[in-house]
Amino acid sequence: MIFKCRNSIKKTDYHKTKIACYMGFITQAITANFAPLLFLKFHSDYHISLGNIALISTFFFFTQLLVDLFCAKFVDHIGYRVCIVTSEIFSALGLLGLAFLPDFLPDPFIGIICSVIVYAIGSGLIEVLCSPIIEACPFENKEATMSLLHSFYCWGAVGTILISSLFFLIFGIDNWKWLAVIWAIIPAVNTYNFMTCPIEPLVDNGSGMGIKNLFSKPFFWVAICLMICSGASELAMAQWASAYAEAALGLSKALGDLAGPCMFAVTMGISRIIFGKYGEQLDLMKFMGGSGILCVVCYLLAALSSSPIIGLIGCIACGFSVGIMWPGTISISSKTFPTGGTAMFSLLAMAGDLGGSIGPGIVGRITQNAGNNIRIGMGFGLIFPVILLFMLFLLYRKKSTQPQISTH
Repeated sequence: MIFKCRNSIKKTDYHKTKIACYMGFITQAITANFAPLLFLKFHSDYHISLGNIALISTFFFFTQLLVDLFCAKFVDHIGYRVCIVTSEIFSALGLLGLAFLPDFLPDPFIGIICSVIVYAIGSGLIEVLCSPIIEACPFENKEATMSLLHSFYCWGAVGTILISSLFFLIFGIDNWKWLAVIWAIIPAVNTYNFMTCPIEPLVDNGSGMGIKNLFSKPFFWVAICLMICSGASELAMAQWASAYAEAALGLSKALGDLAGPCMFAVTMGISRIIFGKYGEQLDLMKFMGGSGILCVVCYLLAALSSSPIIGLIGCIACGFSVGIMWPGTISISSKTFPTGGTAMFSLLAMAGDLGGSIGPGIVGRITQNAGNNIRIGMGFGLIFPVILLFMLFLLYRKKSTQPQISTH
């Protein structure tokens, strides 16, 4: 009876860990999606050039890449709790800074960039740490739990866009600084959650495989390439979904964002929810393979369809096709390298961020050189899901012949 009681308490405690990680991914979604909604506002109010406005996203993703590298080397020595609590504090401070620093500093652009860098540090830590924290918890179906965890980024993105749009509609976009302060409350509250929930080490200190050992495994290179192509396929399409929505339905930019990127995030979240709920009955590799084929089809629709409506459907459905790729690759890598440790999660996150940085840029450059023809850009972007599908094939072959590696 006492044993059962303790067991129940332990399960409840780990449920608190799960809630904290869910809120962590929502925090990451807020930091990634809130500022882009204000780009034109920054341009008009602070007279920041559009070229500098574009640098805001560059600083955000580049900072995350640096944090990924930092985590690979140092997090195991510092400790998960210190780092994840720090992530929430930095996220809250960055959002608060966004509300106040542009007016306090002589150059508003410097104030925005400083704030973005601060909350990007928090976002990068969340991206790397929440997955191994969940992986270390004694949950029964890790693959489904991982997929469900990553779905909260999608719902956080949808919530950020919808709630922000509603706030601007009711109170006016001139009051955006108040909304930045309101969004900062979420990571502030979650700081307490991470301070008090149980956090288990993924591997004993010093027992992880390490960066050099991981890169000596061909299987890990396949996983890295899959993450790069997954990030590129996801963000290259998501960036142009708004343009398709405007072209197909004649919507304004604001409504185009809701019909395009917002619906993209919804379908991506649905994919992760489905595997999170029915993961025990579904084969992860087959689900990823089917999703990879769908991703190729979606890019073909966006590139070749003469109907803007069909192209828009391809953009939106692409969210579903890429939804399982990131959490699925993490789950397979965790099983294959049980002693991969934080270095493995950091390098996989870095690969995903790298793909998310280069994919939209390449498609955008091709589109511009083709006389702003989005379809030609998407046709070139087809290379990402094609390589992704090939990587899935290699992953399936390697997994069938090399089910688990635990070598240090």
